[in-house]
Amino acid sequence: MHLDRWTKVVVSVIAVALTALAAHAWLGGTQQALFGLAGLATGLGLFLVLYVSAGIGAGDVKLMAAVGAMVGPFGALISGGLAILVGGAYAAGVLAYRSCLTRFGWGQEAVSLRLRYGLAIAGGTLLFQLGINPFGG
Repeated sequence: MHLDRWTKVVVSVIAVALTALAAHAWLGGTQQALFGLAGLATGLGLFLVLYVSAGIGAGDVKLMAAVGAMVGPFGALISGGLAILVGGAYAAGVLAYRSCLTRFGWGQEAVSLRLRYGLAIAGGTLLFQLGINPFGG
């Protein structure tokens, strides 16, 4: 059975979420499994709103759900908020890059640029793991 690249990514993200839930259950019992499940639901719900409004793709929603399964509900909220901030900075950089391409007559390349929001999710999660919480609490 041949899987394309995106199918492999989706399967990998789901496997990470299930592994995180299993690890929580094994290391902490039912209470930690529920903690991971609450994080999964928080991450999923947070980015599902963005998906419904056509702001991000379904893979990004699954990735945030997997992050939530690892860090729990509070971590999912903070990581998601930081991912949105990192994504804003990322988008500003892409817009500046597009502007430069257009200004110098390379506008055809600028049209094909897309945001890869997984980078912003990874950045937000990394900032959370480093202890950065600009939202208080």
